[in-house]
Amino acid sequence: MRQKWQYWNTVSRKWLWIIVIIGLIASIPVIVDRVKTESTSNNVELVFDYRDLVDVSAYQVHPQDFIDQKLTELKEAGVITMAMFESTLDEFRKSERIKIYDSTEAANLVGELPPVNENYTYILFTSDENREAISPIIESTFERLGIPVNNWSYLGEQGLVLETPPENANLKPMPQDPITMAYLHERGFNIMPRLGDALPYDGQAAAELMATYEQYGVKRILFDGDKVKGYNDNEEMKSLSAFGELMKQHGIGLAAIENLKKPQSGFSTLAYLTDYNVARLYSLSEADANLDVNVISDRFALATKDRNIRMLYLNAAPARSSLTAQITDPLDNLINALGEEGRAVERIEENGFQMGQAEPFNVSESAGERYFKAVVAAGSVALIALMISYFIPFLTLPAFVLGLLGSAGLFVLRPTLLEQSLALFAAISAPTIAMILAVRKVNASQIRTPDLSVKSRISKSIILYVWTSILSFVGVPFMVALLNNITYSLVIDQFRGVSLLYSGPVVLVAIYVFFYRKSLSVATIRQLLNQPITILMVVAAGIIGVVGLYYMSRTGNAGTTLPFEAQLRTFLENTFGVRPRNKEFLLGHPVFIVGAFIALKYRHGIYLLIIAAVAQLSMVGTFAHIHTPVHLSLIRGLLGLGLGLIVGLIAILVWQVLEGCWKKWSPLLRK
Repeated sequence: MRQKWQYWNTVSRKWLWIIVIIGLIASIPVIVDRVKTESTSNNVELVFDYRDLVDVSAYQVHPQDFIDQKLTELKEAGVITMAMFESTLDEFRKSERIKIYDSTEAANLVGELPPVNENYTYILFTSDENREAISPIIESTFERLGIPVNNWSYLGEQGLVLETPPENANLKPMPQDPITMAYLHERGFNIMPRLGDALPYDGQAAAELMATYEQYGVKRILFDGDKVKGYNDNEEMKSLSAFGELMKQHGIGLAAIENLKKPQSGFSTLAYLTDYNVARLYSLSEADANLDVNVISDRFALATKDRNIRMLYLNAAPARSSLTAQITDPLDNLINALGEEGRAVERIEENGFQMGQAEPFNVSESAGERYFKAVVAAGSVALIALMISYFIPFLTLPAFVLGLLGSAGLFVLRPTLLEQSLALFAAISAPTIAMILAVRKVNASQIRTPDLSVKSRISKSIILYVWTSILSFVGVPFMVALLNNITYSLVIDQFRGVSLLYSGPVVLVAIYVFFYRKSLSVATIRQLLNQPITILMVVAAGIIGVVGLYYMSRTGNAGTTLPFEAQLRTFLENTFGVRPRNKEFLLGHPVFIVGAFIALKYRHGIYLLIIAAVAQLSMVGTFAHIHTPVHLSLIRGLLGLGLGLIVGLIAILVWQVLEGCWKKWSPLLRK
């Protein structure tokens, strides 16, 4: 019975490979859909923070003239949109729309004694135009908050009294300044409002606000803070649904800020309600606005090409310079980075984009895609079962059957978890299987033909390198097809398990090399466990641990880099247009080639293939960056293979020289 069971598990590998191939074929139309989706939305929109411009202008001799001049320069440089925060009394004051006084200052103004036990906010408008435009906004906002508002006048000028301290009044957000909106609109700028959720949700006020936005041609909203509009009151008022309907009704989408530590609460709900009318936005911080113009240009070009960024947000802030004894700002630096000096706009256009208002991706979904995905899922389960078969052969069939049943259950309960789990384990399985087969091939060659010529060892190493890489790439179509969803491209949903992907194959290959190359038995395990622990083992374990921690620290977006690495990355990007992974062409691929070359002659060279697994898994892991277009990830992988082959052949040459020197000089050293 046991032999029969073992026979069926062995035979099942053939059928599992057939299912894998069918899954690969089924993935093709799904991958085509993703490529079609990624070819849409080619507009890149440059946005400037108008509040920052006002802050900088406050330190100029003629603030309004300065604003007029910089708006012209920014527009000529390619900026077409101004971001406007919700207004505050302090912002109206900086824009010279109003004057603000406390109770004591107001009393002194009219020549009266300060009132006792009163701390109100007194407002005077600087012109009739400002009063007509701003007064209704202030009155409606504070009355909605339950703060009494009364009329007040000084020298015939009409004003308001808010029965709350100025410190409190200055914190209350109000709709964007209508005068500024009209002014920017007349200057030819688009408006992108920035909204928070500090005040209670008011459906009527929100409807009026969205109607105003549509009047000014607003196409996208950027939320301020850690919540979207309507999130706080959603439980009681269903305000997210109401606000989402308003956005959709007025044709207004969202902007998603890249690399937030935590997604804005309620954002995914609004994205869904607006049919994923979302554009990803890269924000250049106030500090980074002072970087070298070429560095800023590199960032903008890379963000749009590699990360589906369609909005570039520019910040600026005034700063005190002790060297020049004056207030400085980065506006000219930003303009130069966009223009002839940094050529950011030109480089973006050279990459196939055009400057204009960002548009949402037009999602392509062919008929029957869900059925293709079902076949892909079955192929993924088969691939995972194949990996298990190389470690626990008698579980091959049970792993496949249980995998199918578990997938069916997850599809009903948590389809997103199903997609991510299958994509993760398929991505781990492919490079693991590829490396195991490579180890087996080297072992077999060591037994059959131990005395190969140098030429034969090189050719065998290259052939094995190519074949292993092809097998590793088998995991890519499964990952791409299973995660073909606009939510991943927009990073609304994120692929989980990257750390496991970048460690799993290395650990599994190491286990196979140490335990499975020869027949595994209880005696072998007992002998290993009875080995005495030496200082050398402890030191080696410590070194491996430190290297492993550093390796894992580089798997995320915030991974640490070496001092020279930033310059190398820039050089590679500018030279090839697509930057290959350093750990592929400088580490894993060369180690594979030279490791296979050495192992075909020296038995212990096989341990180098454990390190080589890093590049094989990295090729697949590149496609886990779902916000990167598929064709760029493919070019990156192929480029890494080509450069890795060159570096590997150089490494073989170096090894041959060192080996020759050792053979020549080692006898003399023994004398």
